Amino acid sequence: MSYIDIGSLAMAEIIGDFGFKQFANQGGMPSFALGSIGYVGVIYFLIRSLQGSQVILVNAAWDGISAVLESIAAIVILGEGFADFTQYLGIVFIIIGLLFLKIPLKRQKEFIFPSLFGKSK
Repeated sequence: MSYIDIGSLAMAEIIGDFGFKQFANQGGMPSFALGSIGYVGVIYFLIRSLQGSQVILVNAAWDGISAVLESIAAIVILGEGFADFTQYLGIVFIIIGLLFLKIPLKRQKEFIFPSLFGKSK
C-alpha cells in the first residue's frame, strides 16, 4: 500500500460518488454508468491496497485521504461547503492523523492481481 494506491482509491470513489449523486438527483444512464465505473475502480484499488498490507491501516488511510480529497473536490467542483468553521478544522486534524500512519509514497512490492480461483498448488 502507498499514498498513490490510496489516492487512486479515493479518486475512484469521488468519481463514483459524484456520478451517483447526479443520478440520485437527476436520473439518467450516463450518471449511473459513471458512478458504477467509479466503484469498479474502488474495488480494483482496494485490492491493490490490501495486497501485503493490513485492513486496519488501509481503512484508516482510505478514510482519511478520501475525506480530504472528496471534501476538496466537493468544495471546488460542486460548490459545497461546511456550515461551521470547526468542521474545516476537523479536516486539518484528519491530515495530521494521516502523517502519523507513516504511509510510503510508492508501493514497496510489485502488485500482482490475484487469481480468481485461488493459489495453484
